[in-house]
Amino acid sequence: MRFDCETEAPWPEDVLDLPSSCARAVGELCLPGMRGGEVSVLFTDDGAVQSLNRDWRGKDRPTNVLSFPADPVPGLPEDMQPLGDLALALGTCEREAAEKGVSLRHHAAHLLVHGLLHLLGYDHRDGEEARAMEALETRALASLGIAPPYEEEPAD
Repeated sequence: MRFDCETEAPWPEDVLDLPSSCARAVGELCLPGMRGGEVSVLFTDDGAVQSLNRDWRGKDRPTNVLSFPADPVPGLPEDMQPLGDLALALGTCEREAAEKGVSLRHHAAHLLVHGLLHLLGYDHRDGEEARAMEALETRALASLGIAPPYEEEPAD
């Protein structure tokens, strides 16, 4: 995967270098349909993400990460096909990281992995899909030395 990153908000440098390591972690999962291609990542603020969320999803509020899968481009080799776009909102990500008691870097890595999985066709609309996607996220983050982002189910 190749990345085109744009920054419109004062994101810390240690977060801006995450896309390629997150892509390697997702790549190590050897998922069916895994392919190369380009991902555009926009590190922006809550206002910009709220506008995108309103315009594209009909939800007039900021969210942590948005993913927009790209349509295939006829005639372009598979490893050159665009995968899509990701947008991360700084304020929401900072607030969530603080609430979870994790660093912004670790939370942003989780959201990038989550967004990349969406671009590869994974979703979490129902419980089974959610558990499968969460397991992939946890495995990818473990390869980066990041603790599981989801609380474990209590043992019976």
